[in-house]
Amino acid sequence: MKQILSELTFKTSSEGFTNITLDINDWIFKNKIKQGILNITTKHTSCSLTINENADPNVLKDLSTYMKGLVPEEGFVPIDGLSQKKMYLHSQEGKDDMPAHIKTMLTSTNLSLSINDGKLILGTWQGVYLWEHRYSGNLRKLNLHAIGEIL
Repeated sequence: MKQILSELTFKTSSEGFTNITLDINDWIFKNKIKQGILNITTKHTSCSLTINENADPNVLKDLSTYMKGLVPEEGFVPIDGLSQKKMYLHSQEGKDDMPAHIKTMLTSTNLSLSINDGKLILGTWQGVYLWEHRYSGNLRKLNLHAIGEIL
């Protein structure tokens, strides 16, 4: 049983999903991990990680549209229906920054996945995605920590 700890960097082009499944499986292959557990953690507060469908791109479009409706860009109206619109206090980094932090809080910043036969165990239609919540592209660093059997 061994541990491997490293970092991968991804360049996002804008808000949306980047399928990182092949990159993760390549990392597993290069590190000769036969079987084990992989923890992936984003080192940022305005993007997240998710496992979702990798067959129909409309799923990702619908998820993005839903999240935009759930987390308005310029403040929010409390769900009690009685209060007035509340504006975000944090705005120094642009109008998309505070909503990006909320979206990250509502999703995941880390995933734990099983590895078998040198690759991630995923369902037929599943992919691992880095979900960029900011409008501009960014360099995003992911921490990968694997524990398992090395070939």
